[in-house]
Amino acid sequence: MRPWEYNIRKVVPYTPGEQPKEAGVIKLNTNENPYPPSPGVVEKKENLEQLRLYSDPTAGELVRALAGYHGLDEDQVFVGVGSDDVLAMSFLTFFNSDKPILFPDITYSFYDVWADLFRIPYETRPLDTSFELNPSDYEAGNGGVIFPNPNAPTGLAAGLDVVRDVLEHNRDVIVIIDEAYIDFGGESALTLLQDYENLLVVRTFSKSRSLAGLRIGYAMGSTRLIKALNDVKYSYNSYTMNTPSIVLGVESVKDEAYFRDTIARVVRTREWFEQELTRLGFSYPRSSANFVFATHESVPAKEIFEAAKKEKIYVRYFDKPRIDNYLRITIGTDEDMRTLVSFLGKII
Repeated sequence: MRPWEYNIRKVVPYTPGEQPKEAGVIKLNTNENPYPPSPGVVEKKENLEQLRLYSDPTAGELVRALAGYHGLDEDQVFVGVGSDDVLAMSFLTFFNSDKPILFPDITYSFYDVWADLFRIPYETRPLDTSFELNPSDYEAGNGGVIFPNPNAPTGLAAGLDVVRDVLEHNRDVIVIIDEAYIDFGGESALTLLQDYENLLVVRTFSKSRSLAGLRIGYAMGSTRLIKALNDVKYSYNSYTMNTPSIVLGVESVKDEAYFRDTIARVVRTREWFEQELTRLGFSYPRSSANFVFATHESVPAKEIFEAAKKEKIYVRYFDKPRIDNYLRITIGTDEDMRTLVSFLGKII
């Protein structure tokens, strides 16, 4: 190595789902919403001249909309450039102990990347054979706890009793619940904010609000946690959120009817698709997300993944211990899923 190379920070980066550029593909590998954003977002006309100005560093208009929507005070809401930005900022802000942070062994694969990047010690706790989280695994001394609920990539949602159990045994550290998929099923931990000052709940506009391309994420918690996040943010980059994201994010929050209708459509398709998977010999944890995590009784997941790709159908395959025979399949439109079911019937 050259002498200066010893001073370069070395990490194994997160690998996102493939983003195919070819036309005519069925893209079921990155958990995007198959339906367009709300009409209010699509129709909003914004004066582009104001883009010569810096955006509001507080994203105040969006913070106010989210606080009103969730019945919180404005100083209980933090916004960022997608939930990944919010979560990374949370790792940097809250996980500064010499003790390891804890998260499941099968979970969002960005957690260990951030831990390595920020030099945070961590340990994983294995999900049980049914991919369920055991709260007793999080009772040991630690520097913080984080897990998604519903979990990714399994789609399973832990009940509020499990979340409360983890919080009860971790009152001296920050506990982060990553609720990227909560709108599609499960019980939100938001109802626990008043009881636990150390709880942070993180959400995104990328899934249920069909705005993955705008990159909007947010966190909700006690005023002390949100102030700490903002202090770190303003020490790192004051102008993280662009003006169009702020303006269009507010429009999305306003259209509750469209939001609920879109979620219902995805859930109906998911339930139909799960029935079809059962008919074809697949098994899966009952999903509370906008995807299904499935394995077949006789056909290897990698073989299905590769064959589907040749037919321009993209699903997600993880070559990792315990889950290397599973596929994570995003719920698309009814037409997308019928095409996939037809393909699966042929290959099986």
